[in-house]
Amino acid sequence: MATAYATNGTPPASGVTVRDCEPRDLDVVHALHVDATLHTTAVWQDEPESREWFDTWFAQRRAAGFPVLVAEVDGVVAGYVTYGPFRPRPGYRHTVEHSVYVRSGYRGRGIASTLMHALMAHARQHDVHVVMAAICSENTGSIALHERLGFEVVAVLPEVGRKFDRWLDLTLMLLPLS
Repeated sequence: MATAYATNGTPPASGVTVRDCEPRDLDVVHALHVDATLHTTAVWQDEPESREWFDTWFAQRRAAGFPVLVAEVDGVVAGYVTYGPFRPRPGYRHTVEHSVYVRSGYRGRGIASTLMHALMAHARQHDVHVVMAAICSENTGSIALHERLGFEVVAVLPEVGRKFDRWLDLTLMLLPLS
């Protein structure tokens, strides 16, 4: 049975249920990754990971205790959110970096906010001190979403990435939870 997640006192977007990702949801997670890789600057790689890669990724997330949550609308997985280690050294164990993706036909309906509130509630319950976001600086919609959620811009790293034959700036944002 899937666990439904609270959104930390914030009402979820209308008709949205947040629950643990299940293996049957990985086709949608993969499709979101493919779309983001091929058509956006949200993922800074040129070729998407294979569908099989996500089976291993998902198993590793579960084994490490990291959440993968999906938002379901009328039985359709509309997006997902996860977090994982910010950096590999033990001193960073209370800091995580997250990712959130929403299907194109479902954007602008509060789904990303609902997913993020559920993720932050999970993080608080699991001794996370800081949640980091690393966002392409041209993604002003994502930056605005994170600002509404209480994240602060702590750095802009100019021209540290390259995709679609142009240099990209990276905006780092953080949210202290404790």
